[in-house]
Amino acid sequence: MKLYAIFGNPVAHSISPSMHNYAFEKLGFDGCYTKILIERGEELRERFLSLGLEGVNITVPHKEHAFLQADEVLGIAKTIGAVNTWKRKDGKIYAYNTDAPGFYESVREFDFDSILIIGAGGTAKAIALYFKEQGYDPHILNRSAKRLHYFRQKGFHCFSWEEFEPSRYDLVINTTSAGLIEETLPAPKELLEPIMERAKYAVDVIYNKMTPFLQLARQKGLIYKDGTDMLLFQGVLAFEIFTDFAFERKDVVFYLRQGLEVV
Repeated sequence: MKLYAIFGNPVAHSISPSMHNYAFEKLGFDGCYTKILIERGEELRERFLSLGLEGVNITVPHKEHAFLQADEVLGIAKTIGAVNTWKRKDGKIYAYNTDAPGFYESVREFDFDSILIIGAGGTAKAIALYFKEQGYDPHILNRSAKRLHYFRQKGFHCFSWEEFEPSRYDLVINTTSAGLIEETLPAPKELLEPIMERAKYAVDVIYNKMTPFLQLARQKGLIYKDGTDMLLFQGVLAFEIFTDFAFERKDVVFYLRQGLEVV
């Protein structure tokens, strides 16, 4: 049996094991997927190898550590500088970023032009760079100016809380962990309210929870969604990598979605 996992901190809330294990069973793949708390990002590689895992997904706050500790980084992940998927092959760790295309797929039903991304971590980098490749010009809002240096180097319009003057954005995205455990907003309410009042859509990458960010979006009458669809579509890509693209994509999507629904 091939072993897979999700690494993160926190990770107890993750429903990725249910999603992947359901699809493994239905598709007849001899695999098992679990979740493992990793407190220090520096330990990712050692834990991965010592546990004999075939592949892992990596979630907050370790995606940049995962980038640095891989042997080979493939695709858009090389530009992003953060990865969320590892696959062991021929004695090497190959790294990918499935967050970016997964998120993009999750919002294709929306009609938008202007985008505001809240946060400046690995997920924000992935989403921002992928949208830029698709021809959009997302703006970045983060508490501290220091973490915006990367985005400024890449040519994005960036704002710290102190610098930001609310503007009109069609799509507002929370990529921070605010609301995951504590009931907090990703930015001060006095900044978020004017944004929400002029926006059309709000998406939180946190899934299976009505976060304070989404509660505010609902109060302001926006169309909103949590990160469940992103989880699904990034999971489809990760599943294909884990199983060497052995199955039809429509079947992978079908069973991963069913796996989410039975949780």
